[in-house]
Amino acid sequence: MNGMFLQELRKLGEQGRRIRIGLVGAGQMGEGLICQCERIGDRRGGLEVSAVFSRRRGSAEAAYESAGVPPEQLQFCRSATEATEVLHRGKRAIVDSLEALCGVEQLDVIVEATGVPEIGARTALLAIENGKHIVQMNVEADATVGYILRQKANQAGVVYTLSGGDEPGSIMELYDFAQTLGFEVVCAGKGKNNRVFRHATAADPRVRAKAERFRMNPTMLASFVDGSKTMAEMCSIGNAIGYTPAQRGMEGHEVTAQNIAEVYCPKECGGVLSRDKIVDYAYGIAPGVFVIIKVEHPKLLLDFQYLALGDGPYYALYRPYHLVSLETPISILRCVLHGQTSLATERPPLNEALAIAKQDIRSGQELGKVGGENYYGSIDTCENAAGLLPLGLAGVARLKKSLSIDSVITYDDVDLDEESCIVQLRLEQDALPGL
Repeated sequence: MNGMFLQELRKLGEQGRRIRIGLVGAGQMGEGLICQCERIGDRRGGLEVSAVFSRRRGSAEAAYESAGVPPEQLQFCRSATEATEVLHRGKRAIVDSLEALCGVEQLDVIVEATGVPEIGARTALLAIENGKHIVQMNVEADATVGYILRQKANQAGVVYTLSGGDEPGSIMELYDFAQTLGFEVVCAGKGKNNRVFRHATAADPRVRAKAERFRMNPTMLASFVDGSKTMAEMCSIGNAIGYTPAQRGMEGHEVTAQNIAEVYCPKECGGVLSRDKIVDYAYGIAPGVFVIIKVEHPKLLLDFQYLALGDGPYYALYRPYHLVSLETPISILRCVLHGQTSLATERPPLNEALAIAKQDIRSGQELGKVGGENYYGSIDTCENAAGLLPLGLAGVARLKKSLSIDSVITYDDVDLDEESCIVQLRLEQDALPGL
C-alpha cells in the first residue's frame, strides 16, 4: 500500500475515525472486499464496510461471517433512517434496497460489485444523487454509461471511478507511470487466462466445476470464459486513455513475460501492431497487465540496456498480477481522502462493447444476463458500432425478431425497457455534445 495511505490510515485509527463503506453485492468480489477491509481495520483502523445491500440477504450475512464480524454486530434494516441509527450505535447494517443503502447518512463511499449493468448504473446514479463517492467494479455498466456518470459526479462534486485491482485500473497505473515519466505508450493490454470460447454458458460442466471450486456465480464465470468481461474491460480502459482495438473483438496474441514487447511492437519491427494506441488481450501472461512504451533518446536507451531490459526501442512495463476487490481499498482511500480517480472516462468514448448472439435466438425472448445463454460481448470502435446494441443494455432488452448464432444484435432488433435506469442514462449520454 502507498506509504501516504498507510500513514493516513494510522492517523484515522489513532483518532478513532473510520471511512465508512456501503457495499452493493456480497458475492465473490464483495466478500473479498469485506474480508480485506476487516484485516486493514483490525491492524490499522480507519476502514470499514458498514452497510451492505445484496439481493440475497443471506449472502451479506455469510460475507460478514467470513470476515469475522460477529452476528450480534449485524442488523437488518428497511430504510436509510433505520440503518443510520444502527450505525450510530456502532453496528453494521444489512439493508433491503439500493435506495436505503445510498441514503445512509454516515457512508462516505459506495462500492458496486454485482456485475449486473442495470444495478451498476442505478447504484452509481443513486450514490451521486446522495452526494457520495462511487467506486464502480461493474465494467459492463461503465463501458455503457461511464461517460455520463463521470460527468454527473463531477457536477455533484463527488468522485466516480473504476477500481484499482481490476485489469483496467491496474493498466491505468502502468499507463500513468509511463506518461508521468514522459514515455510514449503505443499499446495497453491484459492477460487472458483461458481461450475465448464465445459460446460458453453456465451449463458447461467445466464452467460449473470451476465456479463451485472458487465459490463464484457460474454465469459470471461464463462471462469471463466467453470473453464478454475482457471486451468490457478493454472498452473502459480504451475510452479512458483514447485507445482502440485493431479489429472487432481485438486480436489476442500468444506472449510470454519475456517477449511482450517483441510481439506488441510495430509490424515493421517484427511485431503485430499496424498502428499505435491499441488495446488488446494476450494469452500466456494472465493475470498480468502491460503497457508498451517507445524509448528513442540515446541516453535513455543506453540506461535501459544497462538495466538489462533489452535493446529496445520498445519495452514492456508488465505487472504480473491484479488482486481485483482486494485492491479496492486503495481506490476507496484515493477518492475519499484526496478526491482522486483510479480510472474514469473524461473524453467522449471511442469504443463500444457490443452484444452478439451466442446461439440461435427466437423472437420474443429476453436476452438476459451477461454470461448467459443468449449473447456474448465484443469490442469495436464507436464509429463501427453505430446502431448496434451496447452490451450493458442487453440485460433489459427483448428480441423483436429471431437471430442466428453470431449475429451482431442491433437496436432495431430489440425492444428496450424504457423505464430502465441504464437505458435512460444511455439516451442522455448519446445526446451529449460530441457524441
